[in-house]
Order: sequence, then structure tokens, then C-alpha cells
Amino acid sequence: MSSIPDLSNIDFTPIIISVTVLIVLLIIARYSIRIVRPYEKGVVERLGRFQRILDPGLNIIMPFVDNIRKVDMREIVIDVQPQDVITEDNVVVTVDALIYYSVMDPHRVLYNVENFREAATKLAQTNLRNVVGSLSLDKSLTSREMINAQLREVLDAATDPWGVRVGRVEIKRIDPPKDVTEAMHRQMSAERSRRAMVLESDGKREAAVLVAEGDKKSAILKAEGESEAIMKVAEARKREEILLAEGKAQAIENVFNSIHVGKPTSDLLTYQYLQTMQKMADGKATKIVIPYEVSGIMGLVTALTDITKDVKSSDKDKTSDGANQVSEESKKLAMKRTR
Repeated sequence: MSSIPDLSNIDFTPIIISVTVLIVLLIIARYSIRIVRPYEKGVVERLGRFQRILDPGLNIIMPFVDNIRKVDMREIVIDVQPQDVITEDNVVVTVDALIYYSVMDPHRVLYNVENFREAATKLAQTNLRNVVGSLSLDKSLTSREMINAQLREVLDAATDPWGVRVGRVEIKRIDPPKDVTEAMHRQMSAERSRRAMVLESDGKREAAVLVAEGDKKSAILKAEGESEAIMKVAEARKREEILLAEGKAQAIENVFNSIHVGKPTSDLLTYQYLQTMQKMADGKATKIVIPYEVSGIMGLVTALTDITKDVKSSDKDKTSDGANQVSEESKKLAMKRTR
């Protein structure tokens, strides 16, 4: 059997002292070594008095003498609770807002104000009443940017001694009473109806103007087209009449030349006169205008008839005398026609 060592003769004092020293060192390290995060700063108080400000990172302080208070340097949001505000035109509206702020001086934010969040909230509520209360309902509903800017300026100036910078203020909502909201809806509906009627009437008026302008242009173009067509038709008729006149003139000239070249006798001319008279009598006209020369021809026809009867009853000598007389009368008639 193994023998149990005798511990009564061993001195544990060095071991106890070493352990004690180690524990003390750990406690000192625990209270002397502090780590500050990147978004924080530490305010060191020594025996209740401000000592210094610690930057982010590993920092060493005096244990049991120094106390550290960490301050968040990030931008922080404060939600201002809804509150009732009376506008300039005596309408009660419910307003709430958001405040965005960041700490610029940890020393002042800890020692110049007891509770910054509560102080900033109360300050924002008070200034909301002042700013919105100085505006009418319609202006407060349409001037949020102005309200935000005024609140930011007031709060930034008020919180500057606290070492805080107010970045911006945003109005979340401005709610008028239910009856006012319904009246606004009716007003908006009436306004939209009025605008719709105005737009419709403007559209009809513009359409009528456009139609009238179109009709005007159409009438002008139509008149110009008709005028041009009439001019072209007149030009065509003019050319046609000119060509017909030239054709008739050429035909008459040809006939005249043919007559003079052919040298017709008076008997032939008389025969042609009689043929022409027959064609004139075949028409549908109830009245026939007979030229002056025709009366001589009719007398000539009567003379020819009498001469024919005398020829049958007389001899050859009388026949030749009658023929000479007819020839002389024909020559006279031809001479009159030529004149």
C-alpha cells in the first residue's frame, strides 16, 4: 500500500500569498482597464470631480478612485408623443414629431442637464404649440417644411448649452378633427368637380375653335380649288372656241378659195341656195329669217318657171332669149352677193 504524504509539514503561506496577489491584480486590472467603443466617449470622474474624457479604444484609469461614465455619440431619435394644438383659426389638431440629435460635448450633456431625453421632449412639445399655434389650419397642413425648419432652429439654439446638436425635426402627422376632415373632403371634391367642369369647357371651346378653323381652311381651300377649276375650265373653253374659230375660219377660207378656183356658174349658185332653203325648212323652228338676197332668188325661181312654160309654147329663138335673160339676172344676183 502507498503511503499518504504528510501535509502538516508543508508551508502553504507562499501559495496563499501568490493567489491573493493574483486575485488583487485581477481586481485592479478589472477596475483600471476600460474599453471604450468606437461610437462612445468616456467621462472620467475622480473622487466625484471631472477628470478627463476618454477616446474610443483601450484606456487605463486609477482603480477605486476613478469612475467612468460612457456617452453614446451616435445620432439618437426622440419620438415626441402626440399632443393637441390649437391653430390660429381655433381648430384643434393633433401633432407629433421626431427629433434627431447627436451629442457634441459629453461633459456638458452630463453636467448641464439632468435628463436630456426628457428635457428635449418637453422642449419640443412646447415649441410645437408655439409654431403650429401661430399658423392657420390650411397653412399648417401645407407648411411642414417651414415648421420643421423653425423647430430645428429653436431646439438647436436651446440645446446648445447642453452640448447637443439637433440635426433635424420631422413632423409625423397633423390630424384635424373628424368633422373638419369631412368638410375638407367635401371642399376638395367640389374643387375637383369645378376643375373638371372648367377643363371640360376649355376642351369644348378649344375643340370648337379648332373645328371652326378647320372649316375655315376647308372653305378657303374649296373656294381656291373651285376658282382654279373655273379658271382651267374657262381656259379650256377659250382654247376650244379658238380652235373651233380657227377651224371654221380655215374651212371658210378653203371654201372661199375653192369657190374662186372652181368659178361656179350662176345656175350652180342658185341650185345651192335652193338646197340650203330646203334644209332650213326641215327644222323645227316656227319662224325662218330669210336673207335679203333670197327674195331675189325666189323671183329668179318664178322667172325660171315662167320661162319653162314659154319654152314649151314658143320656138327655139324665144327659148334662147329667155335663157339670156335668166343668165343676166343670175349675174346680177351673183354681183349683189359678192358685194
